[in-house]
Amino acid sequence: FAWGAKGHEFKSRPSDHFPDLLRVFPSLLTAHGVDVIISKPMNKLFKGLLIAALSLAAGCFYVTVPQDRVGVCSWSWQMPMKEVAAQMEKSGVKGIHLALGPFIAPDGRHGAGESAETWQFVKEKVAKGEWVVMSTMVGMVGEDYSTLASIRETGGIVPDGTWEQNRRIVTRGAQLTQELGCACMSTHAGFLDESNPKAYRKYVERVTWMRDECRKYGVTLILESGQETAEDLAAFMPKVPGVGINFDPANMILYAKGNPRKALQVLFPWIRQVHVKDACETKEPGTWGTEVPWGEGEVGGEDFLGDLARLGYKGNYVVEREGGNDRPGDIAKAVKRLVE
Repeated sequence: FAWGAKGHEFKSRPSDHFPDLLRVFPSLLTAHGVDVIISKPMNKLFKGLLIAALSLAAGCFYVTVPQDRVGVCSWSWQMPMKEVAAQMEKSGVKGIHLALGPFIAPDGRHGAGESAETWQFVKEKVAKGEWVVMSTMVGMVGEDYSTLASIRETGGIVPDGTWEQNRRIVTRGAQLTQELGCACMSTHAGFLDESNPKAYRKYVERVTWMRDECRKYGVTLILESGQETAEDLAAFMPKVPGVGINFDPANMILYAKGNPRKALQVLFPWIRQVHVKDACETKEPGTWGTEVPWGEGEVGGEDFLGDLARLGYKGNYVVEREGGNDRPGDIAKAVKRLVE
């Protein structure tokens, strides 16, 4: 029995009848001409392996993620950074996907403006080992998420009117990421428009510029997924070698861009980080789907984690929660479901 990938723990959910199976299994083997000799020290191991085998046969496996590979998006709490620190300590999570907008160009959505003193506070958290910055994130100026149509027009690097401002944000973001000793910075680049060759070329040029600007500071650019189909994004990625993907399975559902588990198979070669976020598809085409707590939507929860493990995923699992009335509670629930 050897199934899965290093860095994950596969556990079974044994049913009430497993003790009976444990008792009769040796006699079943003996009845078929197999001598079964289990010494007392081996009894516990045998039981564990048998339960694992029976669970696998019944499709009952689930994945647990090591605590040191679990993080949370700083903006998910909707709190000032020092209160975020208190929440992280309470949750026992050290990993963080850190929004840099509050220190560069606050947009409200990813946190209110923070002071230079708070930036020093963040750096001290990192230096003391109390925080592990799994990646940073920069948002773009002028993004309007009120409808699918509005974000298509205003999202990411697509609008010409905000491009120069956004260039400055990318540069400053890469500098701050370097200060933290972090390897990756994520962003939403906006909608790919492969139907418009001119717009598509401009998109490629701008992502290429961001990649090269990040490289000046030893930082890898990773793009948030979900605003395009997996096939369209897979066709785009070879045009910007060295850029990675922050895979958000819920976005595939929220934007109605396909099945996230199927998308995972297509995009896996570029995936550097995964957002742990769940959603249910819309019942009204052209409108947003609904974000829900992890494990309660259509992403597939444990099946999705199993897919990642079987593919050999080595990155981090970062909880993101951007909806609901109890974000701290939903974050804690997601972390628990990952690690237990």
